[in-house]
Amino acid sequence: MRILLTNDDGIHAPGLEALERIARALSDDVWVVAPETDQSGKSHSVTLSDPLRVRDLGGQRFAVRGTPTDCVIMAACNLMPRRPDLVLSGVNRGQNVADDITYSGTVAGAMEGTLLGIRSIALSQAFGPQNRNEPSFEAAEAFGPKLIRDLVSYDLPQGTLLNVNFPNRKPSEIEGVEVTVQGRRPEEFVSVDERSDGRGNPYYWIVYGHTPFESEPGTDLRCMAEGRISVTPLRLDYTSHANLTALRDHLSVRAD
Repeated sequence: MRILLTNDDGIHAPGLEALERIARALSDDVWVVAPETDQSGKSHSVTLSDPLRVRDLGGQRFAVRGTPTDCVIMAACNLMPRRPDLVLSGVNRGQNVADDITYSGTVAGAMEGTLLGIRSIALSQAFGPQNRNEPSFEAAEAFGPKLIRDLVSYDLPQGTLLNVNFPNRKPSEIEGVEVTVQGRRPEEFVSVDERSDGRGNPYYWIVYGHTPFESEPGTDLRCMAEGRISVTPLRLDYTSHANLTALRDHLSVRAD
């Protein structure tokens, strides 16, 4: 099995090193094509107005001056002798659940692999205030190889990727694996912090809250809070199929 690894934290990220160890437990044919610099929060952006620069690090490892999406396209369409059988994106420094999914470059790497017809999995490792500066990827490394084997053996529908999140716990404290739906944080979870520089000019930080709230059972948020590994299937088809008929009827009435 030929495996492509990418991420959004950059080519030198500890999470990518952890992912390499996970992947090498599954295959001897591992390729790494990751961003030259941190691309967190870039979502599914693709570089169209600038050239892509690629640095060959040797040993089937490449750094791309671009986004995770750029990396997967470059790998599958140019750098690799044939397309991979599996794309693994991560292991991200921090969880990618609920609203995070829409911003995540880690999830986007798996999205691009899926668009190219390649089975793809995004992996993220949660951390807390106590280990923010040095998050541990121990849980991801302990459970990653077997979990990926199990997921690869599942007949995943076309246009679907898997989003895996590991709780901020030691492996011995993990409470199992749960298949979840995407959660939702309260609207007031995001805010803007206004400050002033040395000249009195304003500048701003986007701030995400840490106030506890009750998440719904069955969601990735509740699963992670209760110490289980979350596996969420995500579809690339954004269409709200449940609203198609009602919306058509509504517009038909308006047109009459």
